Amino acid sequence: MSTTSVSHTKDNPVKVSVASMIGAAVESYDFFIYGTAAATWFGTVFFHTEDPLIGILAAFATLAVGFFMRPLGGYLAGHYGDRYGRKTVLFWSLLAMGGATVLIGVLPTYAQIGVWAPIMLILLRMIQGIGFGAEWGGAVLMAFEHAPEKKRGFYGAVPQLGIPLGLLMANGAFLLSAALFEGDWVWRMPFLISFFMVAIGIFIRMKVQESPDFEKLKAEKRIVKQPALQVIRDDWRVILKIIGLRLAETGGYYITTSFMLSYVVLAGVTDNTHVLWGTLIGSALGLASHLLYGAWSDKIGRRKVFLIGAVFTILFGIPMFMMINTGAVVMVIVAVAMSLLFSHDPIFAVESSWFSEQFPPEVRSSGISLGYNGASLVAGLLPFIATAVYGAVGWIGPAVMFSLLGVISVWCGLTTRETAPAVVEREQRSAAGSRVRTV
Repeated sequence: MSTTSVSHTKDNPVKVSVASMIGAAVESYDFFIYGTAAATWFGTVFFHTEDPLIGILAAFATLAVGFFMRPLGGYLAGHYGDRYGRKTVLFWSLLAMGGATVLIGVLPTYAQIGVWAPIMLILLRMIQGIGFGAEWGGAVLMAFEHAPEKKRGFYGAVPQLGIPLGLLMANGAFLLSAALFEGDWVWRMPFLISFFMVAIGIFIRMKVQESPDFEKLKAEKRIVKQPALQVIRDDWRVILKIIGLRLAETGGYYITTSFMLSYVVLAGVTDNTHVLWGTLIGSALGLASHLLYGAWSDKIGRRKVFLIGAVFTILFGIPMFMMINTGAVVMVIVAVAMSLLFSHDPIFAVESSWFSEQFPPEVRSSGISLGYNGASLVAGLLPFIATAVYGAVGWIGPAVMFSLLGVISVWCGLTTRETAPAVVEREQRSAAGSRVRTV
């Protein structure tokens, strides 16, 4: 057998993780400003209806379109990430996402061009979905595969900061825009400034080296011709389990944020800016909590940290809505922030490392991208479904939906293998010791 002299050096893991996080923050900002705009403006701007509930349902339907396209983005990113490298995919995903976002910012309204306005909005939302679906797998793998083996939980959590940071920037942009502008410019400006953010994100990402795991695969000629198809054939059960694992995190997230913005207005509970403030505070706290949960998962295991969030999701559904229904500003802010901090963050922090460790390197990008984005098919519909259920049975419907997502994720978490190296080693030593004592 021939040997290779290629050196698979790793870039500084802090540098790579931060670069991945900044790019993820830009893409998350682009994706989340659509959710905020859909909940508050797009129902009247792009859809010709006098009924606010119907307008919001229509806007949330276009929100769901982006989620439906994410599995396609995940498939393409997984395939090309395993074939040509993680770094290449990150460039094109950021470009597609940013371009679509800027174009939404200059779209004519329904009053200006009629039915072509929502049609163009839907097409751009589809491109956004493909770009966002392609983003996550490459970003977390760059951080994960450059990191020391026993610290991959921590470094894998760094790109996850891009989600709360992106949400923080998105909601902050709308609050600032509302203070500075009037009319349509309030929702247009957050989309337009994405141009500068995308340019910065691409510049930073191009400065990091390709993943050492991928370079090793290439040098050893272990590149798989059809990685996405292979992982679907061989590991479809793991992909389905990852979809279930994500439901509490991604579904609960969009009920807490996008749906809640419209719920408080429809129910006459309070002004939706209080939900925005709760989201801002929860996202700011998430910048620290994700790192803590990630580091903790290296010590006590991915599964235990994950279950903290999934069990909290079960318990918090009804209390969260009861707190918000008081209409008290402090209660609304605390409820939203708690949902993000204790339901979303423990789960999301460990997904990058736990999911990546379920697959071999040659199909890893495909496996995690398909599983991660598969959950979007459900999550994308949840604000729409929650709105419709609220219209039928009141607030108890969305509250129970929130908790049921936690039930599904807890079951999937209990049946998924632990992969944290330090924990696996301790379990193996303990098992070996038990066998010796038995003999």
